[in-house]
Amino acid sequence: MVIELSDATPAHRDNFLKLVEEGFYDSLLFHRVINRFMIQGGDPASKNAAPGAMLGSGGPGYTVPAEFRPELMHIKGALCAARQGDQVNPTRASSGSQFYIVHGRPITPDELGSMQERYNLGKPEDQKFAYTADQISAYGTLGGTPFLDLQYTCFGRVVEGLEVIDSIAAVRTAPGDRPVQDVRMQLDVIR
Repeated sequence: MVIELSDATPAHRDNFLKLVEEGFYDSLLFHRVINRFMIQGGDPASKNAAPGAMLGSGGPGYTVPAEFRPELMHIKGALCAARQGDQVNPTRASSGSQFYIVHGRPITPDELGSMQERYNLGKPEDQKFAYTADQISAYGTLGGTPFLDLQYTCFGRVVEGLEVIDSIAAVRTAPGDRPVQDVRMQLDVIR
């Protein structure tokens, strides 16, 4: 896969580039895979994890402040930062290393309308968010997970290799959504 990082989310972009350049992600697992949802990796504990070990709570020891951008949505191929839940993370700060790539499913305009209403609670004249025609089209053709929009920071997108996401999302998983056979990553920076 080739991923383009967004300049609209500089803290996430710079953190991700730093970790890639340091080799942080080399040989880590995609430790959580849910078909028609996402593929997740970036837990340093996954590098030498025993089969069946529970993963997903590791990181580099810091978080990154949220950078929600309405132009960066959870369309298939979006690169997004994982995070702890709102109950323990009310500012929705991102994990310092864990990320996911959206797989999703096709979304109808009516479904997106419901999502938009959710984000624009209050009177219609107070609404501040609306999906663009391009976003509506992309959700309909590529698919995605719009229920995560403006809740988790998206900071890049796959520009080549969407079929790789399909391949990873189709692997057999055990309880806890960990692939039965390890799916390792190797990340490099192309400038």
